[in-house]
Amino acid sequence: MKIVYHHRTRGRHVEGVHIRGVVHALRELGHDVTVISFPGADPEHEPPVRDAGRRGRLAALVARLPGVLFELGEIGYNLVTLLRLGLAFGRLRPELIYERYSLFLFATVWLARWRGIPLILEINDSALVDRVRPLRLKALARRIEGWCLCHCTGLVFISGYFRDQAVTAYGDIAPSVISPNAVDLARFDPARFDRARLRAERGLAGRIVCGHIGVFAYWHGVDGFVEAIAARLAEVPELALVFVGDGRTLPAVRALVAERGLADRVLLPGRVSHEEIASWIACMDYAVLPNSNRYGSPMKLFEFMGMGVAVVAPDYAPVAEVIGDGHTGWLFPRGETAACVQRVLDLARHEEERNRVGAAARDYIVRERQWRNNAEQLLGLLPASEPR
Repeated sequence: MKIVYHHRTRGRHVEGVHIRGVVHALRELGHDVTVISFPGADPEHEPPVRDAGRRGRLAALVARLPGVLFELGEIGYNLVTLLRLGLAFGRLRPELIYERYSLFLFATVWLARWRGIPLILEINDSALVDRVRPLRLKALARRIEGWCLCHCTGLVFISGYFRDQAVTAYGDIAPSVISPNAVDLARFDPARFDRARLRAERGLAGRIVCGHIGVFAYWHGVDGFVEAIAARLAEVPELALVFVGDGRTLPAVRALVAERGLADRVLLPGRVSHEEIASWIACMDYAVLPNSNRYGSPMKLFEFMGMGVAVVAPDYAPVAEVIGDGHTGWLFPRGETAACVQRVLDLARHEEERNRVGAAARDYIVRERQWRNNAEQLLGLLPASEPR
């Protein structure tokens, strides 16, 4: 089947991993997939770390627009979409359109209905949830979103919370599936790595290692967690923390580590390429997700679990859809940093528990959360008369 995958993101970082995962899985199932990206984006090729923060000229210009002007720019992008997809549809003759939904983007739904082509929307963002960038034209965004969700062929939600919010707000939406993130097990395979050598090279030999990988942003709670556990690290002398990534709160975390004299207990390697992430997870005995949000499906969760590294995580509904407490990970009451710290310290003393739950986490990923599963789920939304 000929499939067009359309998106309006820069295709870097987590969204790029997700795009590549779904596209490659569809191709492995035998489908011909063409990706149509935001001008200048290339999600099929991971950018080097030195380029990961750069933006194309158009993306940089749009991102600097204030409030309402930014959102008007998003609305105006519908004209770009109509032109680009109209030409592409005439050339490619797709049998399915798969779109990573973006706010204010209705052109694809309109064009698919006009051309009679099935369209499935993947919902990672919504006018119904709190966003990092406050939404000014919220009422208009919700009207457009409701129309899109009711007039496409099918919907892929990354969490049940997202779907429940949409049903409550918009009523009779298109048929849908819940499809959390997934992982490429060819890359995230613990058997690929010499764990002892990696730990020795990174100064972790003989340590119990609890790790985290991700952006140092306020909603991830890394700074609060490190501050809370710093005073208690002496209780478990063999415990080391490894927090890979960068972001706004990293300077504060670095300053805290230096001030407390914890450089030998808390490693902060900074941002690494996605190619290197699995090697860092291979050094870990277990992992921690200090905070998340009510609707997201954290990519890192699946990558940890795929490597057989179980995670201490907050009990938000999307996380609890994936982690069975004490079975495939450990949950703590969201927002309670002290409970998170206590669970991390307790688990440092229980090697058998870490190994048992880590093995169960990987088994779950192998069974249910490879990108192939996501591709099969989305194709299952096609009407019975359509090719799959």
